Amino acid sequence: MAQDFHATGGRSQELLYDEDVATPTHAEYARTLVERVRVGTLCTLRGGGHPYGSFCTFAMDGPDPVFLISELAEHTQNLRGDPRASLLVAQAHEGDADPLANARLTLVGECRPQSGEASARARAAFLARHPGAAYYADFKDFHFWRLAVSELRYIGGYGRMSWVELEGWRAAEPDPIAGAAAGIIRHMNEDHADAMVLYCRHFSRATDTSAATMTGVDRYGFEMSAVTGAGPRPIRLAFSQPVTSSADVRRELVELVKRARALTGGASS
Repeated sequence: MAQDFHATGGRSQELLYDEDVATPTHAEYARTLVERVRVGTLCTLRGGGHPYGSFCTFAMDGPDPVFLISELAEHTQNLRGDPRASLLVAQAHEGDADPLANARLTLVGECRPQSGEASARARAAFLARHPGAAYYADFKDFHFWRLAVSELRYIGGYGRMSWVELEGWRAAEPDPIAGAAAGIIRHMNEDHADAMVLYCRHFSRATDTSAATMTGVDRYGFEMSAVTGAGPRPIRLAFSQPVTSSADVRRELVELVKRARALTGGASS
């Protein structure tokens, strides 16, 4: 069951925005993460039963990660003896930010070598993600492997976590604006801080917001951290409809600030 909550001092805080606002599912968050990250930690079981973690490149072929690994690798020998494995994929850590606030995903299942059509499909997916691997993909000691995902645990930072349902995982698609999100967030925080204060004051219950920064944006809406009299509080607002491009995001944000300025009697430009 998905868990999304905010707490301070062990007590849950009342949300200052509509709790039913459109939000990506954990399956969508997770699928977006694995499409943005190219390396993870492949965990296998040694003969003695102890977990063994390996730094490993991967690609996604549908809902399953695929690997190109050598027979000389320790993890390959482990998988030959026991196919049970997991792959930990984590959002890149930057600067002084709290790494535990970043998203991560653990995919659990059985990892086996591929052959025939399955191998060809894995090859196409892997080389599309890692074209440089074409140099050694045909070496005799390298083979394509697939982790058939049977369980997934997603953690999107503090207060956002769940065991993701397989049906939802298999149906989920990556967020179409994930690649542009960082630029959108940077632009809004650097050039439109005043607009975000208006968003919070007029479209949430954080009416005493004195400053706000955008912290996330996706196909359904965006998130901010609002400075209120009670301290920083999270705010999420929805777009009028799901977006598919940065141009769509700009149009939605411009329309929203026009509405907010109209409510304050200001200019609507």
